[in-house]
Amino acid sequence: MKRALISVSDKTGIVEFAMGLKEAGFDIISTGGTKKALQEAGIEVIGISDVTGFPEILDGRVKTLHPKVHGALLARHDEEGHRAQLKEHGIQPIQVVCVNLYPFQQTIAKPDVTVEDAIENIDIGGPTMLRSSAKNHEYITVVVDPADYDQVLAEIKETGETTKETRHRLAAKVFRHTASYDAVIAEYMTALAGEENPESVTFTYELKQPLRYGENPHQKAAFYKKPLGSLFSVAQAEQLHGKELSYNNINDADAALQIVKEFDQPAAVAVKHMNPCGVGTGETIEEAFRKAYEADPTSIFGGIIALNREVDEATAKQLHEIFLEIIIAPSFSQEALDILTSKKNIRLLTVRFDGEKKVEKKLTSVEGGLLVQDMDAYSLEDATISIPTKRQPTDEEWEALKLGWKVVKHVKSNAIVVANSQMTLGVGAGQMNRVGAAKIALGQAGERAKGAALASDAFFPMDDTVEAAAKAGITAIIQPGGSVRDEDSIKKADEYGIAMVFTGIRHFKH
Repeated sequence: MKRALISVSDKTGIVEFAMGLKEAGFDIISTGGTKKALQEAGIEVIGISDVTGFPEILDGRVKTLHPKVHGALLARHDEEGHRAQLKEHGIQPIQVVCVNLYPFQQTIAKPDVTVEDAIENIDIGGPTMLRSSAKNHEYITVVVDPADYDQVLAEIKETGETTKETRHRLAAKVFRHTASYDAVIAEYMTALAGEENPESVTFTYELKQPLRYGENPHQKAAFYKKPLGSLFSVAQAEQLHGKELSYNNINDADAALQIVKEFDQPAAVAVKHMNPCGVGTGETIEEAFRKAYEADPTSIFGGIIALNREVDEATAKQLHEIFLEIIIAPSFSQEALDILTSKKNIRLLTVRFDGEKKVEKKLTSVEGGLLVQDMDAYSLEDATISIPTKRQPTDEEWEALKLGWKVVKHVKSNAIVVANSQMTLGVGAGQMNRVGAAKIALGQAGERAKGAALASDAFFPMDDTVEAAAKAGITAIIQPGGSVRDEDSIKKADEYGIAMVFTGIRHFKH
């Protein structure tokens, strides 16, 4: 008689799975709540204490950690010595193990969770059984995911056992599962201990969707999401319409979302290749989008749009007039959906703008390594503001400076943004020198630069950027300051009557 050990927290499909094993001639061993659920379904079950000859102790903390369990799981069936020892100690082999773990992740997701509750939901016996069985997958079928129940039963029904390939695949899944489980626990305990730079880090992510390819068609790719990650993210977005998202779509959508998060008033952000090409604000979301469009009506073509208010009919009509890859918003009115879904390929995403805004770590891979840093959540409200020039900004200039500073934070360095109080007018991104970025932004702004503000992500190493700004008609500048030649820029600003603000903080973005 073959044996199956079943002990699950997630009882989805477990009764049917156990019935299938019984029909295939297996005895079922079980514990605790699983045993009760199977017995209530009329399935004959052997209790774990009947196998070990030892009671469950310490409020169930110890029940399967016993040689009669792990001997049955780790014995090599083709080793004569192993078979002899099993016989000597009265241990009967187990051929199928079905285990999933205490819900640690679900427990710590609760807003009122206590440390005691979290600790009690760290499974010990479950991962140990899974690892023992997976190590010995040459002889044992180990199942951790209800999605695999049907295939396991089908193979057992057909040949009396699973294939070697299936056992190997399921064992690999087990090790991924236990590694992920331990990674969540490690992250929680590390945060609890206040460790900032532990000697090692392990991050776990769950597959959200396979992707057709990566940045280019010859690169394979997939999209994973962080367990318990920010709800206010592309990873948690719901796609209402359109083609499957691509690798580049996801990157651009994230960039657009990070920028629109900066604004409380109605705002619209247009992104191309992870840089903003237009940002607008207004009294309504329709006005905000119109401003974003007017900022750069050429580059917005084929772009990604993020809006921080529901897309209404009036805004949808404007959006419908141009070719866009993606529109992200908290919601779409039915009238807006009717208009936008007439284009079959456009991707419409909704994101929880009211979701918890978690400040997560930013991970950047390099060949052979990983860079880990805090997300750049520093805002103008956090900055130590100083105004070294003779002239102070006017109220309207302050509004333009604030908008420019919010946007330049998200532009690839070297970065310059020209803006008025409602919209960007020019964006210079990713240049090898700052004056080059300024020339691009000022050139794009053209005549609109007169009376506008200029924002720089880092300090001016020389006064040439101020000179270029002044000649274009800029009247206010915001920059971090901190250059050894700050005084040159201050004198140049005073020469042209420009108000200049120092923030004391830079926003490099590579």
